[in-house]
Amino acid sequence: MSAVKHFISESLKKVEINEFLRNEFERAGYGGVDVTKTPLGTHVVIHAMRPGIVIGRGGETIKRLAEVLEKNFMLPNPQISVAEIEVPELNAFVVASRVASALKRGVHYRRSGYWAINQVMEAGALGVEVIISGKLRTQRARYEKFRAGYLPKSGQPAMKHMKKAELHVQLKPGIFGVKVRIMPPDAEFPDKVRLIEQTQVEEEKEAEPAEVKPKEEEETEEAKEAEETKEVKEAEETEK
Repeated sequence: MSAVKHFISESLKKVEINEFLRNEFERAGYGGVDVTKTPLGTHVVIHAMRPGIVIGRGGETIKRLAEVLEKNFMLPNPQISVAEIEVPELNAFVVASRVASALKRGVHYRRSGYWAINQVMEAGALGVEVIISGKLRTQRARYEKFRAGYLPKSGQPAMKHMKKAELHVQLKPGIFGVKVRIMPPDAEFPDKVRLIEQTQVEEEKEAEPAEVKPKEEEETEEAKEAEETKEVKEAEETEK
């Protein structure tokens, strides 16, 4: 198998695992999965709002899940761990699932979109974008964007820090799509300038250690001490 086909098959496998876990743990507040290969097997980290539902009573659910991943998705020796989502509003999967469930309940798409971006911005995100597409008001499909804050879409910060999620929901008019992009508050930008106050600079100068003498001065002092010891020894020998 060539390298290109290998990476394509691995990416398809990750997408299939993500869809399977999303359908399996929808009640647990599923928030994504990380799959990494290790020398001992495959490490799978499931992010969820309620980890107890994923683990199950006595670990039964997670044991059954390991067997399914090994049998159906050909993951060698899967080691599953569950991570709790501390701030659900900053997780793109959770926000997209909330918008999708609101649309299922019959909430207007604009109300659900604005509610989602307000919740994300109040949680401290730098920027957020929610796109709802489908037959929104007429028989012709279209999409509508809801944006807030600072959200770059290209460049290294967007590739490294941006969190994305996409869900589909079946309604009476047809299938609606929900896309969510979130820029977390801990994202670092190369063009961001940090100003240092003068008091902080003065405190750092005061905290600096005393100046160290150069090596040449230390060597000259050692030479002088050696000469003095020699002279003392010669004087003692002459007195004897």
